[in-house]
Amino acid sequence: VQLQASGGGLVQPGGSLRLSCAASGRSFTSAVVGWFRQATGKEREFVAATRMGGGSTAYADSVKGRFTISRDSAKNTWYLQMNSLKNEDTAVYYCAARSSYIVFSYWRRSDQYDYWGQGTLVTVSS
Repeated sequence: VQLQASGGGLVQPGGSLRLSCAASGRSFTSAVVGWFRQATGKEREFVAATRMGGGSTAYADSVKGRFTISRDSAKNTWYLQMNSLKNEDTAVYYCAARSSYIVFSYWRRSDQYDYWGQGTLVTVSS
């Protein structure tokens, strides 16, 4: 199983980026999929998650209203649309997937995810 994250880059504050995570090797139609990020010198933190089959979404308070997670189960791919980017959004962004059921309250825990992408760097700077 491989998760391939892409879409990172350099953007000015207030700008937008769209990250993609393409999964291969198995179907994630019923999985919980999400995004985490890790800034230099900080711990990895939860950003957003959703279920590939549709339904609930979860966001970190720091990105709520600015970021949107979406998915295309037919393509085994999920996305993170990031708008109104701030300097503090600078980090390596990792996509993750959990193949079996977990309760909603656990979606924010990185230790609950089975599969991880390699990370894509997002730099917000003027």
